[in-house]
Amino acid sequence: MSKRDCYEVLGVSRSATGKEVKKAYKRLAMKFHPDRTKGDVALEEKFKEVKEAYEILNDPNKKAAFDQYGHEGVNQQGQGGFGSGGFGGGGFDDVFGDIFGGGGRGGAQRAQQGSDLRYNMELTLEEAVKGVSKEIDIPTLVHCEQCNGSGAKKGTEAKTCGTCHGQGQVQMRQGFFAVNQTCPTCRGKGKIIVDPCHKCHGEGRYENSKTLNVKIPAGVDTGDRIRLSGEGEAGEHGAPAGDLYVQMNVREHDVFVRDGNNLYCEVPISFTEAALGGEIEVPTLDGRVKLKISAETQTGRMYRMRNKGVKSVRSHSTGDLMCKVIVETPVKLSSKQREMLKEFEKSCSSSPKKHKPKSDGFLNNIKNFFDDLSK
Repeated sequence: MSKRDCYEVLGVSRSATGKEVKKAYKRLAMKFHPDRTKGDVALEEKFKEVKEAYEILNDPNKKAAFDQYGHEGVNQQGQGGFGSGGFGGGGFDDVFGDIFGGGGRGGAQRAQQGSDLRYNMELTLEEAVKGVSKEIDIPTLVHCEQCNGSGAKKGTEAKTCGTCHGQGQVQMRQGFFAVNQTCPTCRGKGKIIVDPCHKCHGEGRYENSKTLNVKIPAGVDTGDRIRLSGEGEAGEHGAPAGDLYVQMNVREHDVFVRDGNNLYCEVPISFTEAALGGEIEVPTLDGRVKLKISAETQTGRMYRMRNKGVKSVRSHSTGDLMCKVIVETPVKLSSKQREMLKEFEKSCSSSPKKHKPKSDGFLNNIKNFFDDLSK
């Protein structure tokens, strides 16, 4: 069975450019690829036909042979071993990699994008909760303004590499095999800078530090990070810069402990305030506020002050302030104070169930425990 005309298979004219041939192949390869046709034998054969047509028209030698003699001319050319369309010849695998994400093996290397950077920013709790703007200095590789990132001295430009003729690769042959390797002269770039820029020494970038003003939004916490697009290292020879990631670390606070959007603090109260109740002042990040203490409050009790915590950076909700009261035992008592406390203790001991329910219950539990052991 005779093979179809390659131009007809790809749907292009005989005067089509290499770019038009490649575009037509990409479209058809996506349409008939086996991963998409799911076992349809007829469409798999169509894919093979499209692949073969592209390999012929993409190779200058094969294309010339096909234009003059048709498929027979290509077959005769292929009998001498692997040609430029074999290993590393810039054929099917190059375009297939473009479509499905693998890198092509032929062609000069693209200038590499700059690396991403990370900056660890220390914040106080107040700065993290309320937001702040900070200036930071970043040591990095910056774009060379003198050569505009090209690496070539102003008024000059890079020349096409004479070894690989701009391809970035050279073909090494051994017997019937031909393998493409990175050009040793231009190191895969396809171009050589004859007269390099004095400031960046031909790199298109140089080491320097830059100062940035970073706006930290209110509500950030340890582990959060801000991405500053294009503020990382400058790319090679004018390629795009990487990104800068500012990582947050909130220092410990003397008064508050943060848990999500809630704040926790311990508030000391006197024995009298715990017994009789009253109002005390407690700190918040916005100043002092009044907290009402209930009578007969026990140490460790938690009071909630709503919406006195942290406003979330990801929503409009605000956390609470949780105040844990700690009853403070009096110290350095005078003789008179001691006598007064002893009298007070005597008055409470006359009715322990009434005045000391927890102590009374605890003592009863101990008594029952030892009674059970003795049985």
